[in-house]
Amino acid sequence: MEGTRLGILQQIETEIKRTDGHNVIWIRGSPGVGKSALAASITSRLQDQKRPVTWFRFDRTQSTTITTNALWRVIARDLACWYPSIRQQLAQGNTKLSSSNIDRLFDTLIEEPLSTLEHDPHEELPVIVLDALDECGGLRHDSSGRDDFKGLLRTLKRWALVDHLKKFKLVITSRPENRISQIFDSISTHVNIPSGRDIKLGDSASDDIYAFLKSRLDTLKVEPAWISKALDFLVPRALGIFIWATTVADFLSVNPKSRFDCLKRGDDAEGLNNLHSLYLTVVTTSFGNALKGENKAIISVVGATIFAKQPLEDAVLTKLPGVNNLDMLEFIRNGLTSVIDSGPIFRFHHRSFEDFLLSPSFREDLPKLSGIQDRSLHERQLAALCLSYIVSSELHFNMCNLKSSSIKNADILATGKSTLSPLVSYSSLFWADHLVQTQCEEVSMKAVKFIMYEKLLFWIEVMSILGKAHEVSAILKKALEWPGLAVCLEFISHTTTLRLAG
Repeated sequence: MEGTRLGILQQIETEIKRTDGHNVIWIRGSPGVGKSALAASITSRLQDQKRPVTWFRFDRTQSTTITTNALWRVIARDLACWYPSIRQQLAQGNTKLSSSNIDRLFDTLIEEPLSTLEHDPHEELPVIVLDALDECGGLRHDSSGRDDFKGLLRTLKRWALVDHLKKFKLVITSRPENRISQIFDSISTHVNIPSGRDIKLGDSASDDIYAFLKSRLDTLKVEPAWISKALDFLVPRALGIFIWATTVADFLSVNPKSRFDCLKRGDDAEGLNNLHSLYLTVVTTSFGNALKGENKAIISVVGATIFAKQPLEDAVLTKLPGVNNLDMLEFIRNGLTSVIDSGPIFRFHHRSFEDFLLSPSFREDLPKLSGIQDRSLHERQLAALCLSYIVSSELHFNMCNLKSSSIKNADILATGKSTLSPLVSYSSLFWADHLVQTQCEEVSMKAVKFIMYEKLLFWIEVMSILGKAHEVSAILKKALEWPGLAVCLEFISHTTTLRLAG
């Protein structure tokens, strides 16, 4: 917001301009204090100064695509655009660019090319802004991304220690987690964003939250005296947590006076300054009196949003047990308006809400919705949904409905992506990921066998259309980890090999 966070922005800019000290600037703070907003603001201000800057943000809900490899490729692309010498060096070393080894990729894309920039003035050198470092590697309950996170920390440490890289500034935001502190405590400049007990009325963070909340409340059709009373109650309880203020403002956008009374009732011994207490008020206000069928739908949608491999579109969510139609999904959306993004993709707009949903306190306070935390339930439901669409007529010969085999590949991809439904795309990409998290059941066995006998080539065609043909082998290997496939292991190993060879 214009006119806010000026002091801390100036502190970060001062550190970027320094030619001595550490080249890594670590912005750290509790969930919701506005680290991502600061990263975006710093990027924008540097761009206004005509300084080369790359902004990259990790997102744990998209850990299959937003990876460490993607980070270094994005930075290398930008470096090649800015500097002809780097563009030429990357072109000469293109045989190494396909490497999946993160250390080798860092050497080829970053460390070696940047060694050619010897005479550029410090104020003209590129700055890398890396947001949400702690979200690299995906969801905490998913171990598949751990190696990616370890590789990221390893290469970032090299950025801080290699001599010719020390002149290039790297701005990082994250929570102050131990696994990150162990690396950066001694090799970075820390910028701490205060929150909680460190916040006092009248300091800059408190004033900024006051300005933000007042600007939002002024848009409501309520009298100024009520707004003043609400601000006196809300601002001290925010304690520097901007996501707290954003959630409250969104929560009060509908029936503000009635919902303000709900907030006051929720101001218990711990107080609303606890994010979990605020989220509990939001959920109980919306779903405290939900019927049994509605609770089932809420559990399905919210649980799938947590455990799915990527954010899900409405077309997928409406096929989950208990949802059935858009009206039910709209009921859930309306209840969670203050904690989800607007738009066609259902996702939480801050990681702290997911932490709340998976916490022991949520299970104790809202036992009727505790099924949200049942990973086995949601993996089973997602696996069943994926398998049902792959074995159905949705997956068929000539998915693009081509009239001729002479059509150019680029045209096929463009046409195909527009014709594939979100369900077919998601199911094709992630059926094995969900399958391996389930128990062996006869219905799943029959579905997988049918896929291998009747649908394998159609599935490969979809993967090609999605630009993911190179992942076919890895997905089949992952499927082989499912205990249910031991029964038909010999069939899969022989038949699949023959069909792929064909």
